Amino acid sequence: MQRPASAQEVAELLAEGRVTRPVGGRTKLDWGSPGSPAELELSTERLDAVVEHNAGDLTAVLQAGARLADAQAVFARAGQRLALDPPDLGARATIGGVVATSDSGPLRHHYGGVRELVIGVQVALADGTVARAGSRVIKNVAGYDLAKLMCGSFGTLGVICEVIVRLHPQPVDPVTVLAHGADPRELTRAAGTLRRLPLELEALDVRWDRRQGALLAQVAGRAARANAQAIAGQLGDLEVEIVAEDHTLWEDQRARQRAAADEQAVARVSFAPAELERVLRASPSAVARAGAGMAWVSLEPSPEALAALRTAVSPWPCVLLDGPEALRSTVDVWGLAEGPELALMRRVKARFDPGGICNRGRFAGGM
Repeated sequence: MQRPASAQEVAELLAEGRVTRPVGGRTKLDWGSPGSPAELELSTERLDAVVEHNAGDLTAVLQAGARLADAQAVFARAGQRLALDPPDLGARATIGGVVATSDSGPLRHHYGGVRELVIGVQVALADGTVARAGSRVIKNVAGYDLAKLMCGSFGTLGVICEVIVRLHPQPVDPVTVLAHGADPRELTRAAGTLRRLPLELEALDVRWDRRQGALLAQVAGRAARANAQAIAGQLGDLEVEIVAEDHTLWEDQRARQRAAADEQAVARVSFAPAELERVLRASPSAVARAGAGMAWVSLEPSPEALAALRTAVSPWPCVLLDGPEALRSTVDVWGLAEGPELALMRRVKARFDPGGICNRGRFAGGM
């Protein structure tokens, strides 16, 4: 295990040409394909600083090993937040790991995912150089968007050492409308109705568990109560309640994005929002971002269960996100067939990491 204290030290280690596995808080080490054994495990734990917090500009510079929860505590003192709320928020998740896996939570509905919130990046590359892209201002169009390329790359293009992020004010008096229903079609219709309302929802989620479901819509601000009442009036025959103390409600939504035990696996399905009904009917248990078109489906950790889900939601992408190694080593985790998308990814990989030393074999197509 190597613990470099600067981006240059990271780059020098990569230049040695050993197969390298970058690690942060170790909360997502099992994501992706099993890959090749690492010759070098490279920890970002010494790269853990909040380098800058520009409260007036609503931006911040974070080293990759900074824990997301610690950074949020710094921003909260100025009444701000980084609008990323993955399930590991209260644990050890680092900003580098969140960016590398493009992890997110319910706030994705309003604020977008990691790609929308990262405006700059510093990354150590396999040839021993350090590249930087983006800037400390939100509106910036100069150069290639290297920051977005690194989002979701699983550390296969280089090692993220620092990111620049955009921040938002913390919400005021959030309230959640919770509507219960057992019909996927009715839940899909209700979600579509709320997407079209002229209201800025903080989050819009669906929960589904063995033929019972719920729609969750969070609003905030001085008019939150009035907006919640307006939302409730749009939900037809669904059983509706308004929840003021909603922290536990959303914490449970985030927790359902992870496998609870070895007897469970979680696959992430990306779909057109209008296809929500079909995804729910194919899912034993799931949480979904109804507006963003993403669902985390809990299923038995077997190749047969994963294959059945992929067939049911085809042609929408279905990635095995969380599950035991015995399953991940016997199936194609990514489920991406040969085609132009995979060919483009291989060309990008060859450009950034021609020797294939960065997290070898963890990404789609054995990259």
